[in-house]
Amino acid sequence: MSAARYALYYAPAVDSPWWRFGAGWLGWDERRGQALPQPNLPEFPPDEFHALTAEPRRYGFHATLKAPFHLRDGVDEALLRSRVTSLAGELRALPLGELQAGVLDGFVALQAQPRQPAVEALAAKCVLVLDDLRAPLTEAEILRRQPERLEPQARVLLQRFGYPWVLGLFRFHLTLSGRVDVVTADLLVERARRAVQALNAQHPPRLDRVCLFREDHPGAPFLRVHEEVLQG
Repeated sequence: MSAARYALYYAPAVDSPWWRFGAGWLGWDERRGQALPQPNLPEFPPDEFHALTAEPRRYGFHATLKAPFHLRDGVDEALLRSRVTSLAGELRALPLGELQAGVLDGFVALQAQPRQPAVEALAAKCVLVLDDLRAPLTEAEILRRQPERLEPQARVLLQRFGYPWVLGLFRFHLTLSGRVDVVTADLLVERARRAVQALNAQHPPRLDRVCLFREDHPGAPFLRVHEEVLQG
């Protein structure tokens, strides 16, 4: 099994206003593989803000459609790209309503408000259509997910699809921080909210592309290696 992992994400078009916000916030250009200057927030020294955003920075500014996975034996990146292209031909671009900053399971993220059933159906299709290319999880990978702490439905989804937060448990979100305390979360949410309100008004968000990201080896940053723009 290759050391590389792949993921299918929604990520805004590079150099679009939404991408400039999110990539700048995290300090990472996932297409060029380069660090970006982060905003200066008066509440946080630069080193502290850099640390608060370290976990999502490695993945790039994105919303997960199909979580990171290894390719099964006999499948290579060329085949995966071809399947992503075919899948994209069956999908249509969708509005996201408004994105709002909030706290999700202890981290700060942008979430679609109200929830968008069509977006959730699109994510489900991505999971189902590409799953035959995924290598089964190893026992160590399953244990790292701490299945004993998951609710029964999540444990079933983890075993079946290699990730628990899919299908009925999927929540569209773009992560802006690692897990933080309540006070830090409130400060980050307020700072993000100001920028996001203007973006919602001036550039209504749309899920208009699917993007293939690759992690070359464990712990490496994810890079955007392929994308397909959706019609509609």
